[in-house]
Amino acid sequence: MSHESSPRTIPKPYLFGFILVTTLFSLWGFANDVTNPMVAAFKNILLLTNTQSSLVQSAFYGGYCVMAIPAAIFIKRFTYKSGILMGLGLYAVGCLLFIPAGNMQQFAPFLLAYFVMTCGLSFLETSANPYILSMGPEETATRRLNFAQAFNPIGSITGMFVAKEFILARLDKTDEASRREMLEAEPEAFAAVAKSDLDVIVGPYLTLGVVVAVAFVIFAIAKLPRTGESGAGPMDLGGTFRRLMKNGRYRGGVIAQAFYVGAQIMCWTFIIQYAGATLGMSKEEAQGYNIIAMIIFVSSRFICTFLLHYVSPGGLLLGLAIGGGVLALGAIFLPGMIGLWSLVGISACMSLMFPTIYGLALDGLGDDAKLGSAGLILAIGGGCLMPPLQAMIIDQETFLGLMGARASFFLPVICFVVIAVYGWRATKRKDLVDS
Repeated sequence: MSHESSPRTIPKPYLFGFILVTTLFSLWGFANDVTNPMVAAFKNILLLTNTQSSLVQSAFYGGYCVMAIPAAIFIKRFTYKSGILMGLGLYAVGCLLFIPAGNMQQFAPFLLAYFVMTCGLSFLETSANPYILSMGPEETATRRLNFAQAFNPIGSITGMFVAKEFILARLDKTDEASRREMLEAEPEAFAAVAKSDLDVIVGPYLTLGVVVAVAFVIFAIAKLPRTGESGAGPMDLGGTFRRLMKNGRYRGGVIAQAFYVGAQIMCWTFIIQYAGATLGMSKEEAQGYNIIAMIIFVSSRFICTFLLHYVSPGGLLLGLAIGGGVLALGAIFLPGMIGLWSLVGISACMSLMFPTIYGLALDGLGDDAKLGSAGLILAIGGGCLMPPLQAMIIDQETFLGLMGARASFFLPVICFVVIAVYGWRATKRKDLVDS
């Protein structure tokens, strides 16, 4: 009796390319999570409201929205490697724009720098995710992407650590009320303190820009594998778009991805505000819990990737979404440290959501995955729209009879409900594809 072995997740001809492209996942993970705590930092430095400071996330994730479709068209016209190089170039330029932004001491130039930086990240994610999916058999594509995505949190943890130790810990400790008094009584002294704090923020982004520039050079000279790319072939954008819109699994994936990213950014961005409002923690101490959340996220991702050998992607997504919703309710209603740990624990449930939704939505799309990937990257715009809504609730002393910081986490609960529905429908694969 013959024995047919299961296909390799990463075939040998693609191994070098897979390793090199996987490093990009850490690069954008770093950018995401060195930036989340900056919402609280800019609020104190420039005396902004929570709603105003949350525009950091709107600018950051706005770049994904604006550039996702152009990035997909560019990649479809050229190659995945070309898209990666364009992404790294814009990423480096955005980081370097922090230098003039710091000198101007205005909030808007920082928002522009974040926007340009994430236009680059949009190119990177639109290129790297489908490229990883294409590096081997279709039946192992979701597992391959989950494995690559497992290295994203390594960059995220590094970004969180840099934010905690090299930014938040080095900012002037003068509280907001005292800064407002200083602004009225000694505006020159206030300007000097603000300039010093902004210089602290600029430093890590400048270093990041240099690292990304080096990565650009490495990718420019590296020989990456071709995976059936059409290169300069004809582009049937209208036909591709129509096929995607007829695919219920893809449509649902875009919606689920938007709500997932919104939930992730809300749970990680506002953990500092939650810990400060409910437990009186400093920003540095609260950021420590954010790092713990990311460590849990990393550990859970490897565990859940292993579970995919035995559980369907849709079934696992459904279970994780239910768990995330329950823990978000715990953050709303449970007192003290129990509520904070509930918020931290949500990361275990979020760990595999992005790549699983991504893999389910693009499954079987073939070359249409290049444009389809853009829709899923555009869905990252959920991180552009939802944090300001949560910030508006946090700015209220009470909301629905609860402290604003607690009540704001009803928004992630709604997000997890949407994700759970998609996970459930994904278990009914034929219905989801044909609907």
